[in-house]
Order: sequence, then C-alpha cells, then structure tokens
Amino acid sequence: MSDLPFTKGQALGNDYIVLDAADLGGEPSASLVRALCDRHFGVGSDGVLLADLGRDGSFGLRIFNPDGTEAEKSGNGLRIFGAYLHLLGRVGREPFEVRLPGETVRMQVEGVEPGGVVSIVVDMGRASFRGEDVGFRPEPGDAFGHVLDLGDGLTARVNPVSIGNPHCVVFVDALERDDFLRRAPRLATHPAFAAGTNVQFVRVTGPDTIEAWVWERGAGETLASGSSACAAASAAARLGLVEGPRVVVRMPGGSLGVTLEAGGLVRLEGPAQIVYRGAVSEAVVRGWETRAGAAAETEEVR
Repeated sequence: MSDLPFTKGQALGNDYIVLDAADLGGEPSASLVRALCDRHFGVGSDGVLLADLGRDGSFGLRIFNPDGTEAEKSGNGLRIFGAYLHLLGRVGREPFEVRLPGETVRMQVEGVEPGGVVSIVVDMGRASFRGEDVGFRPEPGDAFGHVLDLGDGLTARVNPVSIGNPHCVVFVDALERDDFLRRAPRLATHPAFAAGTNVQFVRVTGPDTIEAWVWERGAGETLASGSSACAAASAAARLGLVEGPRVVVRMPGGSLGVTLEAGGLVRLEGPAQIVYRGAVSEAVVRGWETRAGAAAETEEVR
C-alpha cells in the first residue's frame, strides 16, 4: 500500500472527495469512507465519489455517504465528477455518459468560469411519484399528500418523489429552523421509507422559484443537493405551485436550475469546482484501519 491520492470538489458548498478505483484496487471500506469524510480527523466532506476511468474511454461512478453507506445518485456529486473529468482532460464540451450502478446518465460541460468553476448540465432521468419507486411502504401507488406520524405530537404531509434515489418533499409556508431540525431527521429515517429518504422542506417564492432546505440520508443537513432540487421542483410542478418548465431552486449554498421536460424528464444545471488535490499518507490510512478493526472487535465482545 502507498499514499492514497484524492481530489476535493464542491458544488454550492456540497463537497465530495474523489478517489480513483485504480488507486484503491477496489472499493473503499465503510470505515475508510467515514474516516475520510470526518471534518476533524480526516479530509472532510459530504461523501466520497469512486471513479472508474475505463481504458475504453467509459466513465463509471459510485457514490458513498459520509456514514459509509452507498447512495444511488447525487446531482451535485455527478457535477463534481464532471468537473474532475474536465480537469483531467477526459471530457471537453461534447456530451458524455456516466455509468452509475443503477442507470447511465448523460452530461455536458457548458462553460468554465474564472476560478475554475465549471457549468454542467445533467440529464437526471424521469421523476416518479409512485410510492413503490421511493420505497414508501404505506402507499405503493401515488402517495402525494400522505400524512405521517413522527412521534411526540409531530406530523408531516409528505410528497414522495424518486429521481433514481428516494426523496420526501414537504411544503411549508415558512422555513423555520427549529421546525426543520425537529422534523427532517425523523423523516429521513422514518420506517415508512424502506431504505430511508432524502428530505426537502420547500417554500414556493414565485411562479418559477422555490426555496429549499435539505436533510440528506446518511449525511444530515447539507448546503445544497442536486437530486433534492430536482425532486422539489418536480413535486412543486405536479401540484401546480410553479409554472415551469424551468424552475430555480434556491438553497443555502446557492441556486440550481431545473428544467422539467415532457414525459417527466428532468435536467439539472449548475456549477461545480475542483478545489484541491492531495494524498493521505499510508501511515494515516493504516491507523484508520487499525482503529476501525479494534472498534469492530470491541463491538463483537459487547
């Protein structure tokens, strides 16, 4: 084993570490992902992107949450990966495809701004409002408007949406911090969602603008989320709360453009930037592995 190279990127403050699968010789362990993402003892990030750069020119991507679990899709992660490929000179302005474990998405670099900020468009696929596609247990069919009991006298009227990964959109008249922190974490792990869910609290601010706060499954609160922006815009359009076809989604980290096309197709556009490249020393990685192994043995004894 040698030092572990990595690349750090951000998209509206949602940051990811990019690893090349060739440097790892496989996939990262959950303990390695957690250690890398730790903001005090590791590199610090909202997740890890595992790049598979094929000799035939193909691109594969797997996405890991900071708790070590694997995610199906990330709009911000995909754009950071696109910026990474552009930095390496693997893509230019032509469309290209990225293979995820469950689907293949089409992407394109539209421009490069000062400071290395890359504008990227991602075809995110079709939005589905069927409960079974979100893993929503109470209603396999159209589950919009279902009221969930969150305990302690709290409830939420949810609108499940799948963008290839699960989302739960909650519309509110006002975004209130205490309310968001009370209800969003409970929704993300609610047993009504078979595999958990990403949560968006959304306020409509105009005929083509919405504001969203995001609590991501396996990550917690994030400054922005691409797939969440797509889910929120799709739900708002379905309920007639926005006119479309293009909706601007404002989040604490910045704004993304979501275009809702015929047949439920969703296109996401926004910036991504590679911030720096580095390497974690072999000794540090081995130390992480040793501590993870010791913790696992202690847990077995218990």
